Amino acid sequence: MYQELKDLIAKSENIVFLGGAGVSTESGIPDFRSSRGRYTTAAAQGDVSPEEAASFQYMLRNSEAFFGRYRTSLDRTEAKPNRAHYALAKLEQMGKLRAVVTQNVDGLHQEAGSVNVHELHGSNRSCYCQECELVYPVTYMRDPSNCYDSEGNPGFTPRCEACHGIVRPGVVLFGEQLNNAVMSAAYEAVSLADLLIVGGTSLVVHPAASLVDCTKRGATLVILNQSETPYDHKARLIIRDPIGQVLGTVMDV
Repeated sequence: MYQELKDLIAKSENIVFLGGAGVSTESGIPDFRSSRGRYTTAAAQGDVSPEEAASFQYMLRNSEAFFGRYRTSLDRTEAKPNRAHYALAKLEQMGKLRAVVTQNVDGLHQEAGSVNVHELHGSNRSCYCQECELVYPVTYMRDPSNCYDSEGNPGFTPRCEACHGIVRPGVVLFGEQLNNAVMSAAYEAVSLADLLIVGGTSLVVHPAASLVDCTKRGATLVILNQSETPYDHKARLIIRDPIGQVLGTVMDV
């Protein structure tokens, strides 16, 4: 199967990679819906669901709880790229891979060297004020001296030095719309691909999953995912091994 993927890559000139949380699990970042994912773990603990805890309204209503969780479970900037990230960067440098479309917010594709990356859900490596939109370096959110509650007491909520509004991560939270420009660029990239490689995503969350339906006639679909997806029947090749292992072996990184 690895050789077949290598052969498909060799004869393709316009490759697009569509990835999800499974791409970064080998970097130590837990995924969302697997047996060890954030959703399952929170449900087992009888905790607030990840959808609610990572929602726009929860951030506004319960900013201290939101940012307390963010610091302990979502702010994973210590994570490093794995073989999958480096393999995709190498493929782009070869002129084969035209774009990475990712549902992840960890910025690991760029850290590995990828340039043309469409981040559907934004990035946790940027932040800005919810009120006045002043942009801050992400380190601002981690500095305790910038964090206090609505009463001005020391807390977890980063506050804008200009207007004292909430300084939030640059990610798309549950309850918010995706960026139209990013989605349009992703749709265009996928529609031009002759080979679409999908990796580490269950393909059940829309609109990201609907990108698979935008491939042009005759394009080849490859799925690298450890569990079944609704699009398996359309795939030319399916590999259930870890993505870092697959792409790292195929691209020799």
